[in-house]
Amino acid sequence: MTPDKRFLNLPKSFWAHVRLISQGVGYTKRGEKSIKVPSLQEIQKVFKTLTLGTEHIINAETNKATDFGRLLLKYFRYRADILHRQAEPNLMNVSEAKKAFNTLKKKLRPACPIPMNKQKGKKKTPAYFTGMINMLIEANAANYPCDYDPKVLTTITKQGFPVRTLARRIDGAFPAPVNPIAIWEIKEYYYTTTFGSRVADGVYESLLDGMEIEDLKLNEDIDVKHYLMVDAYYTWWECGCSYLCRIVDMLHMGYIDEVLFGREVIKRVPELAKEWTKLARKNYKPMPQNKRKRK
Repeated sequence: MTPDKRFLNLPKSFWAHVRLISQGVGYTKRGEKSIKVPSLQEIQKVFKTLTLGTEHIINAETNKATDFGRLLLKYFRYRADILHRQAEPNLMNVSEAKKAFNTLKKKLRPACPIPMNKQKGKKKTPAYFTGMINMLIEANAANYPCDYDPKVLTTITKQGFPVRTLARRIDGAFPAPVNPIAIWEIKEYYYTTTFGSRVADGVYESLLDGMEIEDLKLNEDIDVKHYLMVDAYYTWWECGCSYLCRIVDMLHMGYIDEVLFGREVIKRVPELAKEWTKLARKNYKPMPQNKRKRK
C-alpha cells in the first residue's frame, strides 16, 4: 500500500483531528470487524463533548461540512475502504503463510538467513513471513549485500561524519545499516491470541523510526526509504483493526514510504529490491557471484 496523494503533505493539525475523532467515535463498528466511517454529526458530538469549536468543520449557517470538514470525511471513507479492499484480503493465517514460504523456498533455494520464530514446542518454526521477505530480496537484489538482521543502530553519515544514529535497531537494511538506501520493520504475529501491548508497541516503534527519518530528510536532505511489513489475519484484523487505521495514518503523515500486508510481499518486494539496486549502483558494489552459496 502506497499513500494516496490527496492526503499527503497535510498539516499536522489535520492528523490531530483524525486521531481525536477516531478516539471519540471509535475505529471500528461495535460488535463488527468493520472500519468505522464517522458521520458529520458524530464528529460534532465528539468536539462538543471536549468543548471544542466546530466552525472550521461544519458551517453554522448551512449545517454542512466546510472544505476542511469534507476533507476529513473523505479521508475516513478512504481509510476504511482501502483497509477492507487491500489489507484484509492479503493478511494470511499461519497455514497460508507456511504454504507460501515453502513454495518460495523450493523455487528460490535461498542462501540468505531464515530465522526461527520465538515460539516453543510445536509452534517453533521458521519465521515464515520474515523468511519470505529475506528470500525475495536476495533473489532480486542483483547480488548486492543486504543486512537481514542488523545488530547495530542505523547510522547516517556525511563525508564520514555521523549526522544521525536512529534510536532503535531495525529488522532489515539494504545494503547495510550504515548509510542505508532502505530500512524495514517486520511484524508477524501468527500465534498471538490477543492484541497485546507488545504488538501495539511495534506500531509505535515504527512511528518513532519514521519521525527520525523525517527529521533527517528535512534537516540533512537525506532520504532513507522506510517500509513496514505486517502479517497475521487474526492479530491484525480480528483484534487490531484500530492499529491498522493508525498505520494508514502514519503512511499518509509521511512516516512510512509503503506498508505491505501479508501476501502483498510476494509481488511487491521483488519490485522494491530492484528499485533499491538501481540506487545502490552509485555507491555500492555487488557481491561476487561465488560468495552466495545455495542452501
